[in-house]
Amino acid sequence: MSVYQTKVFARFARKDKLAAKALLQAAADVAAGNFDADLGGGVFKQRVARAGSGKSGGFRTILFFRGGRDLFFVHGFAKNERANISAKELAALKRLAIELLGYSAAQIATATKAGELIELVNDDDDEEDQK
Repeated sequence: MSVYQTKVFARFARKDKLAAKALLQAAADVAAGNFDADLGGGVFKQRVARAGSGKSGGFRTILFFRGGRDLFFVHGFAKNERANISAKELAALKRLAIELLGYSAAQIATATKAGELIELVNDDDDEEDQK
């Protein structure tokens, strides 16, 4: 399973200093069936801890996943900034999930090359390579 983030989500993650390791752990949890909320249609809400803090005061991420497929982080917000997503936002996310979860390997490669999708890799691996 490969884990991707949209360009918009990547901007959010960078701004709020969400480490790739934390996101990859959240992805692994969802893939293992340990998620905070299944919103239907392959849309999940998963908490991610803020650096130096726990999950309860951290971030909420919205991701798309269907067993045996790739996983896509598409939306994130701090718990202290908003409580949840609206019904209208959820409907739009479900439509987007249908599209992204239906992407072929070639479509994912094209979107990655265009910078619309960014594959997540573990930050720790990069640090080890540099030593």
